Amino acid sequence: MGMSVTIGSATEQDVEQILKLQYLCYQSEAELYGDYTIAPLTQTLAELRAEVADTCALVARLGDEVVGSVRGGVGADGTADIGRLIVHPRMQRHGLGGRLLAAIEQRLAAERAAARYRLFTGHRSAGNLRLYRRLGYAQVGTEQVSRHLSLVTLEKPVARAGSVSEQPLAASA
Repeated sequence: MGMSVTIGSATEQDVEQILKLQYLCYQSEAELYGDYTIAPLTQTLAELRAEVADTCALVARLGDEVVGSVRGGVGADGTADIGRLIVHPRMQRHGLGGRLLAAIEQRLAAERAAARYRLFTGHRSAGNLRLYRRLGYAQVGTEQVSRHLSLVTLEKPVARAGSVSEQPLAASA
């Protein structure tokens, strides 16, 4: 029987694996936009270490291997900025990105009082845009960053308690 992927908090011991995975995952984005100087490809180990310590950072593990990650934080206005959602290429298109996104949303709402979620992606990143829209995000803006890149901003409100799926089940006799 195969191992299952687990999602949990990133630790100091995960930082090197996250950085290597981030470098691997952002190659396709860099190629898409013709820019290999994007922040995820130039981030240093020390910068990532500080970011993981200062934000809510999650990893997806397959055994001891980090196969996915996402980070987020909540501003004073209650907006949770989510970023660097990555999934190892061999693990993509199996729902892991959606699981990571749901996990960080839940964590940011429960532990950091998020009122809404916001994320960004490039205008040519069709797969990312499809995933985010499927998960309830709506485009709220676009900012041209360079001649070749516009960042699309997407947001969604935090689901509040009281939805049908969160009601307690009646006890059976």
